[in-house]
Amino acid sequence: MTDPTLVLASTSPYRRALLERLRLPFTTASPKVDELPRPSESPRALAQRLAIAKAEAVAKLHPGAWVVGADQVAECDDDILGKPGTPERARMQLAVCSGRVVTFHTAVRLMRGSDAHTHVDVTRVKFRVLTTEEIERYVELDNPLDCAGSFRSEGLGIVLFERIETDDPTALIGLPLLWVAGTLRKVGFDPLTAQPACL
Repeated sequence: MTDPTLVLASTSPYRRALLERLRLPFTTASPKVDELPRPSESPRALAQRLAIAKAEAVAKLHPGAWVVGADQVAECDDDILGKPGTPERARMQLAVCSGRVVTFHTAVRLMRGSDAHTHVDVTRVKFRVLTTEEIERYVELDNPLDCAGSFRSEGLGIVLFERIETDDPTALIGLPLLWVAGTLRKVGFDPLTAQPACL
């Protein structure tokens, strides 16, 4: 069996959908990585370390492929906001975020062997002041239990915000496509050519 040329080191449906926008053939693989933060580790450092670890874990299984690893860490007032997992935790997170700025560190690593490229995108989201009823209704309608920060910006979650400050709107969803597309072009993948050079 031929080793895949491009591998996304993630089973996230959000990252898969984002990478599919580039219309390049790729496969996905689940990285087995401990995602617990280290003592005193900053959110940015955590996101970058995990993106690198995920890419490296999958690259060992596909040594001839370019591997994309990514991770995202959200923080509010220096506290890390994980995926809520339950409606109760989602409501609690949104109550904490109400009227505040949440910063998202979205890290990505593209690598093949010793050739590696790393980037961290920073997005700041200002939440408007939310009522208890709005929070409950939003969680019921959008069910954001697998999303850091308890919202889907590509869905109904957009109504929770006053503004988004970012260089790349796709980073908030989980994969900064501006950087990914540009770096893939540099290593030989071009979505606008009939035959990408690496295929």
